[in-house]
Order: sequence, then structure tokens, then C-alpha cells
Amino acid sequence: MHRSRLSTLLIDVPLEEVPAAVGFWSAALGVPAEPEPDEPQYTSLPGAVPGLVTAVQAVDDAPRYHLDIETDDVAAETTRLLGLGAVQVAEWAGCQVLRVPGGQLVCVIPLHSDPAEFAAAARRWE
Repeated sequence: MHRSRLSTLLIDVPLEEVPAAVGFWSAALGVPAEPEPDEPQYTSLPGAVPGLVTAVQAVDDAPRYHLDIETDDVAAETTRLLGLGAVQVAEWAGCQVLRVPGGQLVCVIPLHSDPAEFAAAARRWE
């Protein structure tokens, strides 16, 4: 048995476009832009999507959106999603990067939110 939930919406932006993208999304959504001191590739947009961490992520790749699913068992959640048709494309810092049917990226990440928030929102999988 493990639990998981949709936790994060990331707006992936090429490195050279990050300042303009951060300014745009902050103004468009009416929320502050808060750089993450321990993870400089992220700029948080707190409150942009209630219930989800929302951030601009600087990437050395094409612009896109991607979702993170947080879980208390990365291996079990990855196996579950692979069984639903996802394909593993990379592994990064304990996270699994999957391409799901339709072509979008989803990262399976270890639990990172407040434990009470996770317990209230996560689904249980047998």
C-alpha cells in the first residue's frame, strides 16, 4: 500500500527567458514571485493554484508545463503509472521522469509537503 497526490504544477522555461516568464506569470496570476534560495532553478508563485505548489522552473530544454506527483513510495507509484501506460524517460535526484499517454511529462517525487496536508489529500493505492 502506498499513497500519492498531484502536488505541483511547474512552468518549464528556457534559461534565457526565465526573468520575463517569472514577471509575466507573477503579474498574470496576481501572486508574488519568490526565488527558492536552496533550489535556484525554481521561482515559486505561492497561491497561484490553491492546493498545488506552482513555480517557474529554469530548464535547458524546450518550454512546457509538467506535473509532479508526490508519494510516500516512489518505486510503487512509478510502477503503478507505468502499468497505466506511462514510459520512463529519466531519473533525477530520487525522482522518476515519465512521459504519459498524450506526451506530457510527469515527475514522481518523494513526499515533500506538510505531512498533514499530504495525508488529507493523498489517495491510497493497494
